[in-house]
Amino acid sequence: MKFEHSPVMLEECIEALNINPEGIYVDGTAGGGGHSSEIAKRLTSGRLISFDKDPDAVKAAGERLKEYKTAQVVKSDFAYVDRVLGEMGIEKIDGMLMDLGVSSYQIDNAERGFSYHNDGKLDMRMSKEGLSAYDIVNGYEARAIEKILWEYGEEKFARRIASNIEKRRLEKPIETTFELADIVKESIPAAARREGGNPSKRTFQAIRIAVNSELNSLSEGLDRAFERLKPGGRIAVLTFHSLEDRIVKQKFADWCRGCVCPPDFPVCVCGRVPEGRLVNRKPIEASEEELLRNKRSKSAKLRAIEKI
Repeated sequence: MKFEHSPVMLEECIEALNINPEGIYVDGTAGGGGHSSEIAKRLTSGRLISFDKDPDAVKAAGERLKEYKTAQVVKSDFAYVDRVLGEMGIEKIDGMLMDLGVSSYQIDNAERGFSYHNDGKLDMRMSKEGLSAYDIVNGYEARAIEKILWEYGEEKFARRIASNIEKRRLEKPIETTFELADIVKESIPAAARREGGNPSKRTFQAIRIAVNSELNSLSEGLDRAFERLKPGGRIAVLTFHSLEDRIVKQKFADWCRGCVCPPDFPVCVCGRVPEGRLVNRKPIEASEEELLRNKRSKSAKLRAIEKI
């Protein structure tokens, strides 16, 4: 199956980065190379380093970017951007893009086990290594599964789903995406199943986040990228659900915050000054035209910050 991914808000992302043709840029999620190729074609003597922990994405992006001498692809989680840049001898960067969406290839390829629409072995590992969805569903205690579903999926019926998973796996291991989806469906009352789309969406999202440590990686990646950012450099982040967006929003707000002294202090004693400024006060969302062309852009939000 060919690795394909339609880049969301492509023009808006490129505009948010405000690319310097001689600058050094990082694409934290190369995917199929859509965003990366648009960055690369705008560079002259600059440089692009594209990260991805999915070996299929690394191969696809490498093939797409091979015509650009300024670009290279590395297999790594963007949480380790600081270490990778250090190994390359790069001290500072002019910008970084992070597209946090799961690629069309990962969702549509049943063998990767990401989707409740396709039957395949429970997996969900973007890196194809380490802990899998199968390990969590069949090995974690019900209480731990409930916590994952509640914290990462905001699933109201987390306890019931976790309990039914525990009961089902006593009979036999839960091995496929359809088996898990059936348990979720049975656990949610009929009235609730008629609201908010597929009832499995929140459970699959939550387990995928846990498998790939997505929220920890995002938090660490943002901190390390901002440390490496030159003054005037920008970070642009595309999020696809509220948990991701909350982390980005809070990080950006903290970097833009100045004095934190109590309001009754006559003068500032904390000495804190803003480190960044928001490029747009509110997140950018997909246009009506893009929503018609790419339904996966529906929940996307783009935020960008510039380092002062």
